[in-house]
Amino acid sequence: MPAVMAVVGGGDPDLPAKLTKQVLICSIIAAFGGLMFGYDIGISGGVTSMDDFLIEFFPAVYVRKHKAKENNYCKYDNELLQLFTSSLYLAAVVCSFFASKSCKKFGRKPTMQLASLFFFTGVVLNTAALNLPMLIVGRLCLGAGVGFGNQAVPLFISEIAPPKYRGGLNICFQMLITVGILCANLVNYATSRLHPWGWRVSLGGAGFPALFLGLGSLLIDETPTSLIERGHKEKGLETLKKIRGVDNVDKEYQEIVCATQLATKMKHPFRTLMKRSSRPQLVCGTILQVFQQFTGINVIMFYAPVLFQTMGFGADASLLSAVITGSVNSLATLVAIFGVDKLGRRFLLIQAAVQMLISQLILGEVLSWKKVPQQNGRRVRTTYPSGLHLAAAGTECITGGILLVHLKTSNSISKHYAYILVIMICVFVSGFAWSWGPLGWLIPSEIYPLETRPAGFFFAVSTNMIFTFLIAQAFLTMLCHMRSGTFFFFSVWIVIMGLFAIFLLPETKGIPIDEMNERVWKKHWFWKRYYVDVCVEEDQEVAKPTDEKA
Repeated sequence: MPAVMAVVGGGDPDLPAKLTKQVLICSIIAAFGGLMFGYDIGISGGVTSMDDFLIEFFPAVYVRKHKAKENNYCKYDNELLQLFTSSLYLAAVVCSFFASKSCKKFGRKPTMQLASLFFFTGVVLNTAALNLPMLIVGRLCLGAGVGFGNQAVPLFISEIAPPKYRGGLNICFQMLITVGILCANLVNYATSRLHPWGWRVSLGGAGFPALFLGLGSLLIDETPTSLIERGHKEKGLETLKKIRGVDNVDKEYQEIVCATQLATKMKHPFRTLMKRSSRPQLVCGTILQVFQQFTGINVIMFYAPVLFQTMGFGADASLLSAVITGSVNSLATLVAIFGVDKLGRRFLLIQAAVQMLISQLILGEVLSWKKVPQQNGRRVRTTYPSGLHLAAAGTECITGGILLVHLKTSNSISKHYAYILVIMICVFVSGFAWSWGPLGWLIPSEIYPLETRPAGFFFAVSTNMIFTFLIAQAFLTMLCHMRSGTFFFFSVWIVIMGLFAIFLLPETKGIPIDEMNERVWKKHWFWKRYYVDVCVEEDQEVAKPTDEKA
């Protein structure tokens, strides 16, 4: 998932500002970067389940898919097929680094335009692809667009948003990602009937949000922070008055000027980020990206149609199920928008971890009870897929969930169990959508001090993309070899991340960004130990220039 970053100008909630029409228009145009990314997340899974696409580029997978006796779990186990999805994120990791430089040197607006250009180029190559190399190169261009967009778009929205509306607008950006996924699922459902070129229509649809972002970015203003950072102070002040809708912006203007001057003096932000006093934010900000991917959500979003077909759904039914989960994803994000500043970050994370764990257990490894067959009044030992038995009062408890018990290697799952699977996947998706999805990005955006914020942000984006790539590249092989154990794998991670949220993640609700160190980290039962020597360390840093002059 892409980044949602909070930046300078948000420390004082009493700064005079209105939610102006200019801010809304700029936010909507910029947020199409999220729609663009979300569409691509959703479209790849549907396309890889279409027979026409498989015949064109992955004929071996097509043959395996339609073999009646083929292992259900291994239908789509193909490294090149996984590379089609995951190559985008590999390119995004590399390009996010160059995008961070572009944002600082050229501004947020030109970087968004580059994102649109890269993405549109990738759309053209994918839509017109004649062979696999052309298809993969197109995906790499899409990845470049994602890398530049993830760096620039959320930064742009955060910098133009009034402080008291920043959190809501950031999560609205996340919501547009879910809307993009839903749109992709609807498009896939419609184009699956267009033979043999339906997949080209699906891939080509990504060009519309990319084109809208590119053309729309010509109409919007650069952020005041970026203008001031690059030396255009008068233009920055004028833009700030315009987007705030008031003339009394001197306090916020001075805050931005001071913050940019401080950030300019920091010559080695990455080196500062490696210091002991920065470790709490670095650990929490980075590991939240790992946890976000190891919930298993991208498995559902990337491969929902493939996953439903693996469960025995027909092609149309699998795409329709993906549409259902996409709708749930979009609607559940509203809970985060309206609840994050009332219920708190930790509450939503912990509650959702429990919810997702239960749904994963039912999907993959909840206890299933079967009647023990009897013959002549005596128990007869039977063999179940799990091979594990526990006799108890005429029943037998076996480990293994719906998939483990009812989906063998070459059958289709029965309808009523299939419906339960869809419901549990929706429960899982809804929990993620109001917690680890948007908050996995919102929290890292709040915890870094300004001088290390760009470096910390790059670590967050890179970590997210690397683990997204790993999950996307490995999942179909995991499904083939681990079968329903795949859900157990992700369940273990959900337990770990829930415990992390309970014991090690501090609450950041209502805390001004610039006061995080004093009011959060230095008072936390575990992380406060990293600040014992901070004063001594800072005194040494201040003393160095004096000593050198002496």
